[in-house]
Amino acid sequence: MTTSDASRPAVLSDLGVPCAFRPEFLDFQRGIHVGNLTDHERITRILKLALEARYGQPFVTERWGRGVYWQWIGYLPRANRQAKPVSSDVSFGCSKLFLQVNTAERTAEFGLQIERGYEKAPRESRHFQLREDWDWHRLLAGLKPKRTLARELERLVSEEGFLVHAGCWEQTREPFSAASYPGPLKLRRALENAAKNAWAGFQLFYRISEAEVRSATGLDLVESMLAVYREVLPVMNLCMQIELADRHLTVPNNLLNPHNNIQPHPAAPMATSNRKLAGLSVDRAPLNPALPVGVFPANRRRW
Repeated sequence: MTTSDASRPAVLSDLGVPCAFRPEFLDFQRGIHVGNLTDHERITRILKLALEARYGQPFVTERWGRGVYWQWIGYLPRANRQAKPVSSDVSFGCSKLFLQVNTAERTAEFGLQIERGYEKAPRESRHFQLREDWDWHRLLAGLKPKRTLARELERLVSEEGFLVHAGCWEQTREPFSAASYPGPLKLRRALENAAKNAWAGFQLFYRISEAEVRSATGLDLVESMLAVYREVLPVMNLCMQIELADRHLTVPNNLLNPHNNIQPHPAAPMATSNRKLAGLSVDRAPLNPALPVGVFPANRRRW
């Protein structure tokens, strides 16, 4: 390998996005390192370009934090926000793919977030109050037995090791896991019972520890984030007013949103050798390359 080749960043599989992200950019004391980096190193830019390449739609980047380190980053399809007749001027009502560093638990978490905001907002925060066209309402409507959304959510939690936060952000209780998942009706009740004067929301996410992050490469981490986003996409599509179609994957017909105006794009499946995301079962749709052997604990199923 020449010196020039060694200095070139790696490229995300099938997406053509340069990636020089490093594990230490997930800082478990300060948050996600985004400032004073090159474009190829900055996770905000890497994920945005990768999502736009995969789904063929522009994404809006949201954040919580300031300066060099942020605590949370979210990505929402611009088309979903523009489709809202009442709330097209704000992002709070839109489903988001997110990445956060939980400094208290010293974990990295990534997946799907849907916000309710306030039902009774303080006078100075009226623009954060729940509106009738927010994705929150579709989420609640889908939390009924035998609904496609409920079945897919239960599969991800019970079979794939995903976690669910439901309620006010200020709550410190443990997220629902396979051992504690209450089913769609009780989950819906937990969401509906969140304090009306507090900010509430829903997160469906995958969690990895600091040790797992440190054992991986930056490329492995980014490709695993993208693979998790692909896994939560069916639930996200059922909550949005549009539908994202993976241009590298055929979407199962039973997971299509009947209200969508973006059709799936048929594509040849990826090679079996690329289907290696740790913790996700082998009989699912093909995913991106995984973290290497030894990164995830032995009790998480591997391919």
